[in-house]
Amino acid sequence: MKLILAFCALVAFAECLRVPLIKGKTARQTLQEKGLWEEYRRKYPYSPLVKFQQTGLEPMTNDADLSYYGVISIGTPPQSFTVVFDSGSSNLWVPSVYCSSQACQNHDKFNPTSSSTFQSTNQALSIQYGTGSMTGYLGYDTVMVGGISVQNQIFGLSETEAPFMASMTADGILGLAYPSISSSGATPVFDNMMSQGLVTQDLFSVYLSSNGQQGSEVLFGEIDNSYYTGNIYWIPISSETYYQITMDSVSINGQAVACTGGCQAIIDTGTSLIVGPTSDINNINGWVGATVNQYGEATVNCNSIQSMPSVTFTLNSYQFTIPASSYVSQNSYGCMTGFGGSGDSLWILGDVFIRNYYTIFNRQTNSVGLAQLA
Repeated sequence: MKLILAFCALVAFAECLRVPLIKGKTARQTLQEKGLWEEYRRKYPYSPLVKFQQTGLEPMTNDADLSYYGVISIGTPPQSFTVVFDSGSSNLWVPSVYCSSQACQNHDKFNPTSSSTFQSTNQALSIQYGTGSMTGYLGYDTVMVGGISVQNQIFGLSETEAPFMASMTADGILGLAYPSISSSGATPVFDNMMSQGLVTQDLFSVYLSSNGQQGSEVLFGEIDNSYYTGNIYWIPISSETYYQITMDSVSINGQAVACTGGCQAIIDTGTSLIVGPTSDINNINGWVGATVNQYGEATVNCNSIQSMPSVTFTLNSYQFTIPASSYVSQNSYGCMTGFGGSGDSLWILGDVFIRNYYTIFNRQTNSVGLAQLA
């Protein structure tokens, strides 16, 4: 970390506000390798909308396909953690040395007694999962993100964690959504970055690489012109909670197949799939030739990918098209589409969508910018 700080002193300010994201192994892959996936998905059905059901607590869900993670550090001297940079939630939390759950045993844990700048609170924190919950308490400390120091950042220290976290690469979550949905009124990391003058623009942007394990980045206060070509298309936020927007329709070969008449969608880096109402998702999967099993997983013939149609999402009258090569994932167990159903009218445009477009989350104008990748 000292090397990072020294480097930041020698380069342009904005260069220090970049956090490389690693495309790591997913929980699904880990469980499949151990022969536990069948048991896991029966016991813990995927429930993506749990994350967005506000109950006064900060909700998250068990997403077995998340694969993008970055490293931050907390405390003095710094203790490092791998986190999901999640635009669909607002709290920062990591495991603590006081966590007794099995899920904490294979993750890095924060030790508050080892940090000279840590300040504890008496406030409890509870985060609801589709498979259980994380409980713990809140504290304040210095948080290093991309080599930049965020002072007096409030964050959660877990004491118990849901079992599925044991199979995830990430130690914790760094939420990037609006403070209005933050549990316990905790100020999100990016809001402190803005108020402490650590970013030159009140925005952050995300580039997700689809090839290889490296190359992805989250950039704070910066738009990198080298990541995109053509125009940035700006879509206004319809609700200052998540990065929620109005979607006009979803179409295949020019025909509307879902979201007919318009619907609400959330641009979410912390969800792996494109999620929508089950009937709409089933229609899309039918159009692309997928077979849906009892767990809602849509499989296709791996030899058919080249002949499968693209799916177009119309947002603010702009069309954003996802080819089959992007919405189908392939591994040694077969090929699946990246479309998942839920029992709600809300859509989530997760990593399957974001991988195709340079995505800018603009807090100054309360809008999301999307641009074709270079």
